[in-house]
Amino acid sequence: MNTEKLRLEEDRDGKKHWKKWGPYLTERQWGTVREDYSPNGAAWDNVTHDEARSKAYRWGEEGIGGISDNKQNLCIAWAFWNGKDRILKERLFGLTGPQGNHGEDVKELYYYLDSTPTHSYMKMLYKYPQNEFPYSKIKEENKARSKADPEYEIIDTGIFDDDAYFDIFIEYAKRDVEDISGFATVHNRAKEDSEIWVMPTFWFRKTWHTGHEPFMPKLSKTEENGIKAFSPNNGNYFISFEGNPEIKFCDNETNRERLYHIPNDKKYLKDAINDYVVHKYSQYLNPSNYGTKAAAIYKMTIPAGGSAVIKFRMVHQKSTGATEICDEILKERKKEADEFYAEIQHRVKDEDMRSIQRQAYAGMMWSKQFYYYNVERWLEGDSGRYVPPKERKKGRNSDWRHLYNQDIISMPDKWEYPWYAVWDSAFHCIPISRIDPDFAKDQLLLFLNESYMHPNGQIPAYEWNFSDVNPPVHAYAVQRVYQIDKKMRDGKGDQEFLERAFHKLMINFTWWVNQKDSDGKNIFEGGFLGLDNISVIDRSHAHHYKGKLEQADATSWMAMFSLNMMRISLDLCEFNKTYQFTAMKFLEHFLYIAGAMNNISGEKISLWNDEENFYFDIFHLPGKEPKVMKLKSIVGIIPLFAVESIRLDMFDSLPEFKARLEFFLKEKPKLAALVSSWIQPGFEKRRLFSLLRGHRMKSILNKMLDPGEFLSDYGIRSLSKFHEKKPYSVKINSDQLTVRYTPGESDSLMFGGNSNWRGPIWFPINHLIIESLRKFDYYYGGEFSIEYPTGSGNYVTMDLIAKELSLRCIKIFLKDKDGNRPVYGHYKKMQEDPHFKDHILFYEYFHGDNGRGMGASHQTGWTGLVAEMIYKYYKPTTKKSEDADSFFRI
Repeated sequence: MNTEKLRLEEDRDGKKHWKKWGPYLTERQWGTVREDYSPNGAAWDNVTHDEARSKAYRWGEEGIGGISDNKQNLCIAWAFWNGKDRILKERLFGLTGPQGNHGEDVKELYYYLDSTPTHSYMKMLYKYPQNEFPYSKIKEENKARSKADPEYEIIDTGIFDDDAYFDIFIEYAKRDVEDISGFATVHNRAKEDSEIWVMPTFWFRKTWHTGHEPFMPKLSKTEENGIKAFSPNNGNYFISFEGNPEIKFCDNETNRERLYHIPNDKKYLKDAINDYVVHKYSQYLNPSNYGTKAAAIYKMTIPAGGSAVIKFRMVHQKSTGATEICDEILKERKKEADEFYAEIQHRVKDEDMRSIQRQAYAGMMWSKQFYYYNVERWLEGDSGRYVPPKERKKGRNSDWRHLYNQDIISMPDKWEYPWYAVWDSAFHCIPISRIDPDFAKDQLLLFLNESYMHPNGQIPAYEWNFSDVNPPVHAYAVQRVYQIDKKMRDGKGDQEFLERAFHKLMINFTWWVNQKDSDGKNIFEGGFLGLDNISVIDRSHAHHYKGKLEQADATSWMAMFSLNMMRISLDLCEFNKTYQFTAMKFLEHFLYIAGAMNNISGEKISLWNDEENFYFDIFHLPGKEPKVMKLKSIVGIIPLFAVESIRLDMFDSLPEFKARLEFFLKEKPKLAALVSSWIQPGFEKRRLFSLLRGHRMKSILNKMLDPGEFLSDYGIRSLSKFHEKKPYSVKINSDQLTVRYTPGESDSLMFGGNSNWRGPIWFPINHLIIESLRKFDYYYGGEFSIEYPTGSGNYVTMDLIAKELSLRCIKIFLKDKDGNRPVYGHYKKMQEDPHFKDHILFYEYFHGDNGRGMGASHQTGWTGLVAEMIYKYYKPTTKKSEDADSFFRI
């Protein structure tokens, strides 16, 4: 067992809290719902980037390359100044939703390069221009662009073209749980010497205003020119610095005069260090050398092509010569990180794939965040502080007063999405479980506990609207993580985890049945379902058209949910045979949903369309014939996800379940005939439950694998390319609505226009397609083949198709024959420059035709599924697919 695995065991068993310190600062606290105290809920305008340096936050803290303890009492991050910017670079800059022509977007270049699960070693890279940062240029150019134009990125400004920038590598290494060394290695990539100010910065999150602190925390200067950090929660920390930096102090307090034009009631305010370095104002610093915020200021000139290193060490107990062993600690932790990942990647032969996978894991580890949100306190306000407007008591999230979040959570993207989205998180946990199954299990249980789940059984969606509805994939993630963890534990399943999750998922399933199948027809509405603009209309507000939308995807997600719950029940039967009765309950739910999809309310209306051989939504308007929405989108492929294959010997060990199943299928032969295939045994007497029989499955796969429809060189598109030349148009009431294939940025204003499901490639959907194909192949044992490519006369197994689709997704990040990565599109600098080309950004989604990255640029959350695709790509294939390697082209 390697050293990092031992640390994980020590942390899990409560022997040593290795995860107490980690990258738990967000990258953007400004513009979030939590910090919004406006009457109209305009979070983007309530605290802006420009105001952030002067605003003491209520709910969390932000920083560049930052770390904190797991309660975010003491925070550490890095600030920089190139001598030309009008402000310190203390936080990452980006556009708000209204400012961007395609919604909000960070406009910086930074990369997560490495991290162990305990954060014993961490590394990231920030690229800082030496010339004045183009804040205004980025704002003005994006404002001038329309939805038809691409986003204007920082690299488009030309600020990196002549190499006048610093590469700043930020690293942390733990000698022990609370013995942490921090490093900033600054490389001058320019052809001339250049000045830079580097400032490791320390501060306490402002908690003292609530009255919960017995006395104030305090940072103070030590005799050795270091910093002592005291708080009533954590006691003393001592920070030592290499060299002799200038150390300055102020307080983490709001500059009310600057922001609100009212007198300050404090003297030394949050922006004092900024004003001292940039404007040489020393009067706002505390001359007594203490406060709740401090920075060690290093001013240096770095020669052209040269570098310099800044180091500090923080310990819980005072020691002398503290920084002398920093390099030794760093070297040892890097070696241990290599050993840890070498074991995980032992099958991965391609060096480029190994690098991509490790950076994907790093991004998921760096994207952990301390997330604090007490909705009742947010609604009512703090004594002596913000008095929320009365409008909010009936506004956003007002029905979620029970919600009290104060945990470390895996975030989708700590700048664009610095708040959890639960269906994102479910996908995060799949690759995370390969390196830290305990964290993955804890994350899944977190959203099911009483501080998160609504008393009515709903799981909160996301910060902007907890009541919105995301696809019910939590059960899938629970079952998948359980199986991965079980294999890692030599076949011993974590019963407590599975049982705890299952009982809460039962409550959530009941909520879905009661709330989203209002007519009791087993056809579900769902609404938004996280797919934003996939439809002709905003599905969350179908009632605006005085109609009702019956969704093929919502209903299929529920069929999948039912099978996931059946599978969990059967897994629990290993410990308690009583669960065979819940297995039957969920299997019957699945069968009734399958029946309803084919004959809604006995009215012979089906979500399956025999003319197009595809699934579509149906829109009902009062007094009119139901309207089939013949838009060929990922909605029609989602029925593929409702599939489960069970070994016959499992049924033989559960006689009551087997007898009830046989009785049900005998008494309900029409339902039995809808699913493939209980009666017909598969490979090694396996049984299959699926929404799709042979004809329908082949019809969907034929469309999915057709390059003129869904198949891209880089995965499966979210909308058929068929609609590029033949847009789908429908008239609802007096409105003529049209959707066309849009492979890049969204041209719709729906949901702010900051995501696009009308053509691009999304990793979570591709992951589920690949997983479903593998389940079908498991049932058929490699005996079932389908024509691929469509019309070629070449037939391959489902397992090979799954592997091919995995490779297409992976190829987004891989170098091609010319050494270019599709993810970076036409950017020559990012394709060819040795200081750019091997650092990977994991975007939110990808261009449907060329694989270029779009949307949020650090959404390693679900795009981190590429790590799992690489892991599975190198797993042995089925017996019938032993020649797989000759089929693929890396």
